[in-house]
Amino acid sequence: MSFPAPLATLIRELGRLPGIGPKSAQRLAFHLFQRDAADVDALADALRAAKRDLGRCPRCAGVMHAEEEACPICRDPARETGEVCVVEQPADLLAIERSGEYRGRYHVLHGALSPMNGVGPDDVTIPRLLERVANGEVREAILATSTTVEGEATAMYLAKALGEHEVPVSRIAYGLPVGGDLEYADEVTLGRAIHHRRRLD
Repeated sequence: MSFPAPLATLIRELGRLPGIGPKSAQRLAFHLFQRDAADVDALADALRAAKRDLGRCPRCAGVMHAEEEACPICRDPARETGEVCVVEQPADLLAIERSGEYRGRYHVLHGALSPMNGVGPDDVTIPRLLERVANGEVREAILATSTTVEGEATAMYLAKALGEHEVPVSRIAYGLPVGGDLEYADEVTLGRAIHHRRRLD
């Protein structure tokens, strides 16, 4: 059975979103079809407003209101100015902020290095990060990229590049989640937890 053209188009466009497969796109399309016109208009208005009114912070490349000079974190005088945590995506920044454990500033790469897919340093915000280093904005870098092949490759590249500028570099620790059982941990996670163990003083 083929869907009517407008529905098929909606499913196709929803399926282009990250993390949305064909089945999820179909469910979302039918859900939107069943909503009131006012609800759908509100969603469409929110999408248009986000595209129109949001921009990247000129300092950290994080998300900010397009009319602001910099994002709230970069404008906050209480933040540690020389400590910069490098993340792949704005969502990663928000996750770290929710922890409440970090009071420095950030740099958002908007991706990770992936030579196989043609993504090099100039395709993410690495040049901007190195500019910040050259300007003396970065005294310490904390690499918080993902543990994927691309994330690890990005961390290694950045460690080398920042090391050439004599910037101290650290990598966030990975290990077992709080409340997790050892028997359910995968080998890579358990191996990292053992490798990055620390003394109990």
